[in-house]
Amino acid sequence: MRSLFVRIGILGLTLLAGPAVPATAAAAESAPSPTVEEQRLDKAVPREILERSGFDAVTPRFTRALGSAHSYAEARKVVVRQGSALWKRAVDRAQGRGPDGGDLSRDDDRPLYWARLGMTREVRTWEPSFGVSDGQRAALLGELERTSRGQTAVRYPAGDKLKRVLVTGFDPFTLDRDIRISNPSGATALALDGTVIRTASGPARVEAVVFPVRWRDFTEGTVERALRPYLKEVDLFTTVSQGRVGRFDVERTNGAWRGGFPDNDNIGVTETVPVRDPGSQPQWTTTTLRYKAIVDADTGRFPVYDNTSVTEIPAGGTEAVVRPDGPTAGSTARAGGGGNYLSNEIAYRATLLRDRLGLHDTLPGGHVHTPVLEFGSGNTTEVTDPEFVRNRLDIIAQVRAILVVAVGA
Repeated sequence: MRSLFVRIGILGLTLLAGPAVPATAAAAESAPSPTVEEQRLDKAVPREILERSGFDAVTPRFTRALGSAHSYAEARKVVVRQGSALWKRAVDRAQGRGPDGGDLSRDDDRPLYWARLGMTREVRTWEPSFGVSDGQRAALLGELERTSRGQTAVRYPAGDKLKRVLVTGFDPFTLDRDIRISNPSGATALALDGTVIRTASGPARVEAVVFPVRWRDFTEGTVERALRPYLKEVDLFTTVSQGRVGRFDVERTNGAWRGGFPDNDNIGVTETVPVRDPGSQPQWTTTTLRYKAIVDADTGRFPVYDNTSVTEIPAGGTEAVVRPDGPTAGSTARAGGGGNYLSNEIAYRATLLRDRLGLHDTLPGGHVHTPVLEFGSGNTTEVTDPEFVRNRLDIIAQVRAILVVAVGA
């Protein structure tokens, strides 16, 4: 996920449930229509992905359970239980536990993505006899987003025998260009969640969460809400997303600018990254990952680069310029090393949160861009192929190897 200068076009919500409102008042509020993202579910490719993974049964099961709820409180329990179960099922499938459910390879992140959208569309359009208010519906959607993305399932064992690592991934994106797209960062999150890696400084437990590709959710603070409870207890974190073709990048600098590229709801936003306390907001944040050790190590088949480039408006200037060696003093951000899309923004938000928590000098953290996940040569219609699977598995393995180096360093 990068700015527009990258090949292939470049490349939540947490609300607490309030008290139930009277049914007469809630019933007067009609259910909203499905989002642009949810409407893609009706296309042939999402249906095939769900059928070939066994995840086609998820939404019907959820619909029946939601329909059996006799109150908002019961509906909330259904959403939390089944959202959590969807995340667990996706992680279990990716890590070889339980039936594979079909012939789609287990490392595939797309069944989780499309199944979640089926569930959110059901909640969004649901009109129970007891009625739900707009606020209650938003709270249900927020619970479903958080639970089905692993954001409520982060668990580190007590004691100091294991180091703690937090990794984030993203949903597939640019789906109107190619609806078959898979995101290797999301696949990596599923493959690594709850696993233990062996490093030079001892074993480390990895916990992973996934984020949406939507500007609105980031504006509403999904990144900070998900990460804040854990940053003070982890030994290392890295946000991960898909970047350039054929290479990994450790992004040195992140910029406080949104470049406007459309998200999964086809909404584009161009502005300074909105955060709390904007008066103290820096234009740039930096990685504290051990980038030299990562770049120098043999972690896999793809080359890994220390990416120091940014795009800035120099102090006193009016035009944006590319700086290959990082920002100059007093400049205004127009793109970090990772561009000015949501991958740059999650890196900016996570590292800014690190700094505001007073952890800059003690907590290694930053952003890693994976290679673009490519289909095999000549495949323009099939949802998978052997080279596609190999590429994804190699990317997952190399992210794991990068973590081993980063923690060991």
